Amino acid sequence: MNKNKKISELKEKLKKYEERLAGEMIGYRGVIHESAVSEIKHSKVMVFKAMVEQLRNEIQILEQKEAINKE
Repeated sequence: MNKNKKISELKEKLKKYEERLAGEMIGYRGVIHESAVSEIKHSKVMVFKAMVEQLRNEIQILEQKEAINKE
């Protein structure tokens, strides 16, 4: 797969997950113990944060590799 195509696909995924994370953050106040709904929402927020961070790192690595190959 072409690196430029891979980067653009990852950026699309990143945008999608950033939007989902923003949606989950609405009304998010952290974990309210003994509230199953709060704990589930917290888990979802943490998963989306991890996905966003992972996608950002992968994009950065691919862009660095591409910059090195252009030199």
